Amino acid sequence: MKLSNIPKIKHTDGNNFFLLAGPCAIEGEEMALRIAEEIVSITDKLKIPYVFKGSFKKANRSRIDSFTGIGDEKALKILRKVSETFDVPTVTDIHVNEDAAMAAEYVDVLQIPAFLVRQTDLVVAAAETGKVVNLKKGQFMSPEAMKHAVTKVTDTGNENVWITDRGTMFGYQDLIVDFRGIPTMKSYAPTVLDVTHSLQQPNQSNGVTGGRPELIGTMAKAGIAAGVDGLFIETHFDPKNAKSDGANMLDLSLLEGLLTKLVAIRKVVIE
Repeated sequence: MKLSNIPKIKHTDGNNFFLLAGPCAIEGEEMALRIAEEIVSITDKLKIPYVFKGSFKKANRSRIDSFTGIGDEKALKILRKVSETFDVPTVTDIHVNEDAAMAAEYVDVLQIPAFLVRQTDLVVAAAETGKVVNLKKGQFMSPEAMKHAVTKVTDTGNENVWITDRGTMFGYQDLIVDFRGIPTMKSYAPTVLDVTHSLQQPNQSNGVTGGRPELIGTMAKAGIAAGVDGLFIETHFDPKNAKSDGANMLDLSLLEGLLTKLVAIRKVVIE
């Protein structure tokens, strides 16, 4: 799998998994830089190819009073500053066709949310920017169905596409990762496991999504053992007070310990 087409990506010659990590949403410049600085230090130490993740806006909220962002351009400029400050690539999710060209001016990877991955115009708009397109597998889709989403990207002439599994709905308020789907999706495109969103508990009666962060280590280890190419982990130095998805984020203080274990497992898997 080639990562060299992503600007500023490092540590690509070590046959390690790559990492998309950062806060759920950009809440401000100081928090984004603080989180990025810590993750860059850890991934440089462990030789993990790293892409900083942060949503410039959140369109898929349960309640109308939920936090959606600090302003599109303001958040995108912060993502650019993270990239310039720490010399790392960045990824953000888009929700409408017009977001694609706008976000592509600031970030290196455009992510299609799981609940929008069948929206052909949105996927094509992202692909036509020439950026890497990260397709979140719909919670309602089989692994085999992701072949068609990948084809929508490659049919534009853009071969830079990933798939990210974030679980499949199991009843109304839980998600299950079927690891049998990993090799299937890897046959279509490099495949990432979204560890933290796979542990969400959506559709709670209070309108605030729950989660099982105590299982992040278990899920991540299973993903590496199953052969995923990359991991997606949302992390924050104060998850309880994060403005979005705090219930399923990893405390930043736990990230280095987890990644150290995962690098060791990866070495065993690829030998």
